[in-house]
Amino acid sequence: MDLTYPPEAEAFRLEIRSWLSANLPKGWGSPDFAMTPKEREQFNEDWTAKLYEGGWICASWPKAYGGRDLSTMEQVVLTEEFARVGAPMRADFFGDTLVGPTILRWGTVKQKTEFLGRILKGTISWCQGFSEPDAGSDLASLKTRAVLDGDEWVINGQKVWTTQAQYADYIFLLARTDPDAEKHAGISYLLVPMKQPGIEVRPITQIDGSAEFNEVFFTNAKCPKDNVVGGVNNGWKVAMTTLGFERGISATTSHRRFAKELDQIIAEARHNGRAADPLIRQRLALAWSKVKIMEINGYRSLTATLKGDNSATALGATNKMFWSEYHKEVMELAIDILGMEGQVLTGSGDEEFVAGIGHRGAANYPVNSMQASFFFSRSETIWGGTAEIQRNIVGERVLGLPKEPKA
Repeated sequence: MDLTYPPEAEAFRLEIRSWLSANLPKGWGSPDFAMTPKEREQFNEDWTAKLYEGGWICASWPKAYGGRDLSTMEQVVLTEEFARVGAPMRADFFGDTLVGPTILRWGTVKQKTEFLGRILKGTISWCQGFSEPDAGSDLASLKTRAVLDGDEWVINGQKVWTTQAQYADYIFLLARTDPDAEKHAGISYLLVPMKQPGIEVRPITQIDGSAEFNEVFFTNAKCPKDNVVGGVNNGWKVAMTTLGFERGISATTSHRRFAKELDQIIAEARHNGRAADPLIRQRLALAWSKVKIMEINGYRSLTATLKGDNSATALGATNKMFWSEYHKEVMELAIDILGMEGQVLTGSGDEEFVAGIGHRGAANYPVNSMQASFFFSRSETIWGGTAEIQRNIVGERVLGLPKEPKA
């Protein structure tokens, strides 16, 4: 594990710090800094434009497509500095981090021209259409079909747990285009307009009143023939690229959101006297040690990536298991610390989700930030690759154990 950053990376760090200091609102990050919902909405709109002007959106992309062609270490430093001050870094996560890099890697010149510029400017929003009711962890079992009819694909099927589908302009989805091919073959990766007849979005209301997940139904929905990324029937390979981008360059910063949240939990324990309970203190100490392990493993992952070490895959799988299972544990601890008070809705309905997922809650179900984080932590061992699947990856690809028996 190498903790020494090269001089050019540290020089780049100073450039980023200077820009953030000049562009963030006065008082940003101070204990008494606050924005009204209207001010926050205006900030988000203005901030996207500032990020674009500063060249920070998709800065790792080649200069030919509007990026800054950053090295891996420069990308790491950029992520660290934005995380250090808690500044938003993306215009649209699905566009910037998932489908944009996928189009860069697999897309045609026409696709790059049509989509990449709008992703950079934040003028197009995306959602991801992979999971289906009977195809979650076993994604290759998907049943959504796309049939070519002249110059258009005609799509029928259903996707589920589709985040932000109600706001998206496009969905990048997997559909079976050759039903006679083997399970992982015959799948294509399509870029489908969302605002059209034949697409119905049904929000799934969560226990905390939020509804960022959705069911999406396709009934003879249309997609241009040229909107296949990576070639017809090559969608599985393309999708694996997208899922790889989901880990991003956040190895050294992903622990920070948990550290910030743990600080708030500790503060609550001190405030209501639960910090004097030796069992609570022991659980808090264990949580602190696990956050430090995340930090150390982040540097291990970065070192492995820079050296081209195959252990990066194993670290990615084990880290996903570790943080998602940790978060369920620590949020159960948080609710124990709150006690009966934690069973009362004390939020304002417009709070930010502490762990960095975004806005949570609803006006008629005003959970506070800690309650919202507790609810959301229940799902984290599922999304991004279930804990069971991650254990299979480690067992089969790292330890060389026999594959899991088929049902």
